[in-house]
Amino acid sequence: MANQPATNTGITETVKNGVIKTIRGSGEVVSAVTDTVADTLANVLKGGGRVGTALTGSVSDVLRGAIQGTAEVGGDVGMATKAAVVGTLRGTKDIGAETMNVISESASTAVKSAADVGTDVGVAARQAVEGAIEGAREVGLDLEEAATAAATGALKGAGQISKAAVGEAQQVATGVISGVKVVVKEPFRSGEKPKA
Repeated sequence: MANQPATNTGITETVKNGVIKTIRGSGEVVSAVTDTVADTLANVLKGGGRVGTALTGSVSDVLRGAIQGTAEVGGDVGMATKAAVVGTLRGTKDIGAETMNVISESASTAVKSAADVGTDVGVAARQAVEGAIEGAREVGLDLEEAATAAATGALKGAGQISKAAVGEAQQVATGVISGVKVVVKEPFRSGEKPKA
């Protein structure tokens, strides 16, 4: 069991419930998701000093919960996707060399999770890249590098859905976005063939 990446349903449910409570209280999706994701990831890093696979697994669990919570209250999941990536960058800003892997994983998880709750893959992919650009500006990262990592991750997430989803995501998550040139790095399918 220690060798298998597992979903931490405790973190996922905690984040989901926190997002639901905050959105119901304030009606505001963006700050609810951004703050919940950032605070949770900062606490995870402080508490356990996670790195590598453990860190990307935590990022996935947190983002999954944020997207599910937003969908459950009928919030704008596209906006939540962007906010989740911004929150990831805020919460993990001090991790150094792993930052681009975390951006890629956050975009991948956000796109897949958004699609799982019925959000358009293209919308989720575009919002994930925009979130990476916004978050990179805030924490002082290279914008093109962050956008490229997010686009690559978004396409990887789309690749877990279908070949058509990859095409849709690629159309909207590449080119110039928010004034930043975005180039996808292959392979983005993580060695898996997308489902038709």
